[in-house]
Amino acid sequence: MAGPKVELDVEQSGEDLGTITLELDPENAPRTVENFLRYVNDGFYEGTIFHRVIPTFMIQGGGYKKPGVSRAKDLHEPVENEAANGLTNVTGAIAMARTSDAHSATSQFFINVADNAFLNHPGNDGWGYCVFGKVTHGMDVVERIRKVETASNPEMGEDSQPVDPPVIKAARAM
Repeated sequence: MAGPKVELDVEQSGEDLGTITLELDPENAPRTVENFLRYVNDGFYEGTIFHRVIPTFMIQGGGYKKPGVSRAKDLHEPVENEAANGLTNVTGAIAMARTSDAHSATSQFFINVADNAFLNHPGNDGWGYCVFGKVTHGMDVVERIRKVETASNPEMGEDSQPVDPPVIKAARAM
């Protein structure tokens, strides 16, 4: 049985990049899916950017309105890490971003643009990163985001901050 779907309409500099359709997996990641859908239904993701792009790794969004300006004050409590659910960080999988605290995921997510087995449970820290769905349509949009020009990201100490960040103009559950 197919899980709930979410559409992310993405633009860059006012130009429509297209729609990414995600199919979520509430059977294997119930708390994570509930958390993600809560942010979608609250309208939290609208106007947020893909703030971290590493073209051989992943694209990350869901936490910033513009570079360096987080939405931290609007966050819900962190969700318990469900990375031991058997889902893996393969190309097109969506997973929760977190800090070094395994149970710190809130709104930020990433879409894998490569197979990233090192992020799977148990990972280097005994937990890994929780996959909770996959892209079912719009990998061409993910590819366009993956190829955006990036510059130094002072928060992360890497070259991953989009010069012209792609924006989630709408996020809706279907």
